[in-house]
Amino acid sequence: MTFFEAVSDAFAKYVTFRGRSSRAAYWWFYLFTLLGTSAAAVVDIILGTVFIAAIVALALFLPNLAVLVRRLHDAGHSAWWLLIGFLPIIGGILLLVFTLQRSEPPNDWGAAPDTDAPLPA
Repeated sequence: MTFFEAVSDAFAKYVTFRGRSSRAAYWWFYLFTLLGTSAAAVVDIILGTVFIAAIVALALFLPNLAVLVRRLHDAGHSAWWLLIGFLPIIGGILLLVFTLQRSEPPNDWGAAPDTDAPLPA
């Protein structure tokens, strides 16, 4: 999956929390989020404002959350594992490990990512 495919896929599934997303889809969209919020922060600094980066961060929050949930599903984990992120240091490290794991074969959340197979009911 390319950068542009990952970004368009994330926005096409803006609030879809079912299904799976590949590692490439997650990390490309993560890079897009990082670049977008960084660019907005630079614009804020230049203009002397504080709201542009906040608007961009809010606009990207739901698709970022959705792609993270689908990535956890792809690695064979429930979305409830997101709550571990509230634990200082350990939670973030564990979520990082989960997002770096390989794709599981077809599991409870559907077929392998980046396929057109139907989602489970």
